Amino acid sequence: MSDLRFDHPRLIADIGGTFARFALEVEPHVFEQNASLRCADFADFYAAVTAYVSGLNGVTQGDIKHAAVAIANPVAGDEVRMTNYHWKFSIEQMRQRLQLDNLVVVNDFTALAMSVPGLSPQQRRQFGSGAAVPRSVVGLIGAGSGLGVSGLIPADDGWIALGTEGGHTSFSPHDEREIFILQYAWRNHAHVSFERLLSGPGIELIHRALTERAGRHASDLGAPEITKLALEGSDAICKETIDVFCAILGTAAANLAVTQGAFGGIYIGGGIVPRLGQYFDQSPFRERFEDKGRFTDYMKGIPTFVITAPDATLLGASVILSSQLKELDGGDGSAILGQIRRVLPSLSPAEQRVAQHVLSQPRSALNDPIAQIAKSAEVSQPTVIRFCRSMGCEGLSDFKLRLASGLTGTIPITHTQVTGSDSMLELGAKVLGNTASAILQARDHLNRDSMDKAMRLIAGSTRLEIYAVGHYGAVADDAQFKFLRVGVSAVAYTDPRLQALAVNLVSPDTVVLIISSSGRIPELLEVADKAQARGAKVIAITASQSLLARKSDLPLIVDHVEDINTQVPMISRVLHLLMVDILVVGVTLQRGAAVPALGSDATQGLDEMAPSTASTGARRKAPGISAAGPLAHLTSHSR
Repeated sequence: MSDLRFDHPRLIADIGGTFARFALEVEPHVFEQNASLRCADFADFYAAVTAYVSGLNGVTQGDIKHAAVAIANPVAGDEVRMTNYHWKFSIEQMRQRLQLDNLVVVNDFTALAMSVPGLSPQQRRQFGSGAAVPRSVVGLIGAGSGLGVSGLIPADDGWIALGTEGGHTSFSPHDEREIFILQYAWRNHAHVSFERLLSGPGIELIHRALTERAGRHASDLGAPEITKLALEGSDAICKETIDVFCAILGTAAANLAVTQGAFGGIYIGGGIVPRLGQYFDQSPFRERFEDKGRFTDYMKGIPTFVITAPDATLLGASVILSSQLKELDGGDGSAILGQIRRVLPSLSPAEQRVAQHVLSQPRSALNDPIAQIAKSAEVSQPTVIRFCRSMGCEGLSDFKLRLASGLTGTIPITHTQVTGSDSMLELGAKVLGNTASAILQARDHLNRDSMDKAMRLIAGSTRLEIYAVGHYGAVADDAQFKFLRVGVSAVAYTDPRLQALAVNLVSPDTVVLIISSSGRIPELLEVADKAQARGAKVIAITASQSLLARKSDLPLIVDHVEDINTQVPMISRVLHLLMVDILVVGVTLQRGAAVPALGSDATQGLDEMAPSTASTGARRKAPGISAAGPLAHLTSHSR
């Protein structure tokens, strides 16, 4: 027995609309006891799994602790409902019913994409010209019961798989024949996607359309029979059908290649193309793929491959399962789970019980109502809400959205490490990319209620005093300048000695804004205490769970951490500047003044949406900002 053999065999499954394929992974990428079951023979997913397990040799249900399921369906959150079949289930409930420690469910094309980096030359076949550029984006497309589309983005030493529904993009005909097919499809389908034609049912639709176009009687041939007759060359319309199918697939693959910039190549999987063998290599696919007018030379440089490995999807699901098990053993896991682990020691004992429950049963926490979470953690329901807010969330529903995004097997945002071997162009691209990623994360985690309250406090104050030290003094100076420009009486103090004197003069109608990335600077903590003792309200732009966040009346959370002992803070300072910009715009709208131009900052251009300053005093609503509040347009996508 190999030393690499797992302590417990892992169940790996690939669930399509017609067949459910199962295997036991006994050591890395080694599958045994493979079986393919017809979905129609089982009432639900659980019945199919238990039927497979009951037929295993030498293995019982209790021997299996971990499982990964690749399914032909979008996976977001706990509830899975198959698009092309009637099966549906809760991931957490299924984990419990199957007595598993871990159950990972991902989109089947996400899994197939994750298999690509590990494919050997014997598990793929290149046809056509082009050479893959190492560590470049890879595109993936494949037809079966539907049309799957995915991609791989290189990140550090690994890859990020994209979970997409690109098969539902609108079909674009290339010639008169394909226009006829589109018009034929329109008779029964208001929207004709690429999937409508690039699938098993799509082959049948193309065949019916071409039969009518040829003036022949309608045929009810199924896709397998059409394919068989085409490969034999015994039926002209069947051959034409498969040629058209391959050409349309070439269009879809070319669109994917130019959209993704897939210089790592386009890989073709699914159940149909690999069965066509050499016929596909000689089909119109590659000619259509390269037919991009001015971009023909661009397309000729991108290689295309057919995935020939029969267990590629199982391999990809195994890679994702291994990655998640590794994260659970010692890594951060999803972003929100990593945040919980980091702040766990600083939570109250009751909040720690909620945190431990979420870490041990994330899928359960995702699916359960607040009453059940409180009961499982042995705390009150208000404690669950306090825990969610400690994580920077507006409430339980917001927390569940963030949790769900980390449990789907895909990663939307990444940070790329700058290395000494980077060229100046690569270095610039990485710095800009990392900053953009951090800004997107900050946008997703904005607490609208806190921002609105902060804007109202500043708008209603007679004076704003801004305190910061060190690297963040520049942020305080920038805030002073911007607030003064919109008519807010503001002053910035960045010298600790002046801060100690100035805070003794604040009054209850003063708002104190403290800017600190770490939230643990003693001088600033003292400012917060003295300001509150004198009746002033304290707003803090700082890290969650920091001492300053707890002391302040209103914390505005920025959780990007940089070690100022070893590096100058760059991204965190940009995030703090953007928080100031949001406050300035919001306060301006609260007061009914014109939105200012903010110079060369990230928000330049806001002057274009400034309200009218006509003498009538009528104020024109800024585009994208609803009457519900100045932050409604900033967070609507994540609610």
